[in-house]
Amino acid sequence: MKKLKIGLLGQILIAIALGIGAGMIAPAWVVRIFLTINGIFSQFLGFAIPLIILGLVAPAISDIGRSAGKLLLTTVAIAYGSTIFAGTVSYLTGAALFPGMIQKGSSLQEVASAAELAPFFTVSIPPMMNVMTALILAFTIGLGLAHIEGTTLKNAFHDFEKIITKTIKSAIIPLLPLYIFGIFLNMTYVGQVFSILTVFIKIIGVIFAIHIGILILQFAIAGGFVRKNPFRLLWNMMPAYFTALGTQSSAATIPVTLEQTRKNGVSEDIAGFTIPLCATIHMSGSTLKIVACALALMIMQGMPYDFGMFFGFICMLGITMVAAPGVPGGAIMASLGLLQSMLGFNQEAQALMIALYIAMDSFGTACNVTGDGAIALIIDRITGGRKS
Repeated sequence: MKKLKIGLLGQILIAIALGIGAGMIAPAWVVRIFLTINGIFSQFLGFAIPLIILGLVAPAISDIGRSAGKLLLTTVAIAYGSTIFAGTVSYLTGAALFPGMIQKGSSLQEVASAAELAPFFTVSIPPMMNVMTALILAFTIGLGLAHIEGTTLKNAFHDFEKIITKTIKSAIIPLLPLYIFGIFLNMTYVGQVFSILTVFIKIIGVIFAIHIGILILQFAIAGGFVRKNPFRLLWNMMPAYFTALGTQSSAATIPVTLEQTRKNGVSEDIAGFTIPLCATIHMSGSTLKIVACALALMIMQGMPYDFGMFFGFICMLGITMVAAPGVPGGAIMASLGLLQSMLGFNQEAQALMIALYIAMDSFGTACNVTGDGAIALIIDRITGGRKS
């Protein structure tokens, strides 16, 4: 008999439902058990975040730099610009809509300090370095590795990358449903969960509308460059879009994205270069989701925010998430450090970010890979269909 396998999204949804159900009937001592587990996991996550950034970002930047050249720089600049633009549109849309949709005062601090409940004990696991140190170190090492001839340190960092990836896949991701169960168990116990779930539904609807608008705009620009009907170009990319919905992986969708990009008239050389590269560096869909979710949660908590704060966050996010593709939950895991250091997110807010992001993970990936086709069209026009 074939074993039923439930995906990460399914596990998260089950964890949320069970957390809500259990929170209505569980005695205080049960809630405290899960508060204790969550406290330990949160400490481990805080310890792991700088290592995740160093282990994923440094090798990714090193790999991109190996083929440095005009075509690479042009593609990276356009992909990064598209990512920053998507994040900025997401912030401006959320800043205009969310204050009227979200009731302020649904404070997660109330959940964190819920009534008299506290963990049975805590374990302190200090990180080896802070997030910004890890980020700057990753950039420095990655750029350095891209410009040296030796392979010893490069191989060592790729081995370190494998360790970090294994840790995410085998430890962090499998424990996330339990962590989120504990968060929703506690929120239900103290009476905050239903106001937060109402906000979840509103946010998901707005983000879906934003990502459709971003795709239309990307192909409108690309269609203007190549003088073709943008809606026909976008329609041709739909197989890649729906493949990404199923696989939830930019890397796994590359063969389909390549084929549909060629059908849009992009040359073999340019498609073969830009699509695999953009699958790594073009994260417009993921960025707009993270920005919108972060803004909504900050409004819920009554936290101060402004465009300057978020634009800096978006710019850093566009670089940090270079490491995300191919790693389950990679984008949100890579962003946790920035959410903590730049926006002041605590463990409860981070847990809700994870739940919100994974609930829409496939749509963000679909937006990423479909937009890759628009970038390929622009690069093909700029270069005349030649790599050199």
